[in-house]
Amino acid sequence: MPDWIVIPGILVKGHQVAARLSKVYPYSTIGKQKPFFKQRGLDLDQYFTGTLNISISPYRFKMVKPEYTFINVPWTDLHPPEHFSFSSCKVRFQEQEHEGMVYYPHPETKIRHYQNPAVIEILAELIPGISYGDRVELVLNTKEILLTK
Repeated sequence: MPDWIVIPGILVKGHQVAARLSKVYPYSTIGKQKPFFKQRGLDLDQYFTGTLNISISPYRFKMVKPEYTFINVPWTDLHPPEHFSFSSCKVRFQEQEHEGMVYYPHPETKIRHYQNPAVIEILAELIPGISYGDRVELVLNTKEILLTK
């Protein structure tokens, strides 16, 4: 049974590679990764093909017992395989709650795009009207994610 905590956050700009073509990747990284996760038992098709980057500063987070972990996912030929973990969550925006997953590419295998440990990446359904700078609330499972200041 999850132990939920609600934490405030602000939507910030990410590396701009998850949802679209970029200088680094000639494709959406999430779009390219979804089939690999589905083959391993996690179907993310209901979520937008991109991430919400949510700053939870002054908090930092660490995945301690994620719901899913996939090791050595060979999703691109541009660099070695990566490890990914996921934890169910919810995003509250303008008094509406949206189901999602914390998306965590493990930093030890992620050779590009340093991720600030105070920024959580979320896969969620498309949330109408949300934009950079908007305040949200994240509902996280404390059995899977450790928050520290």
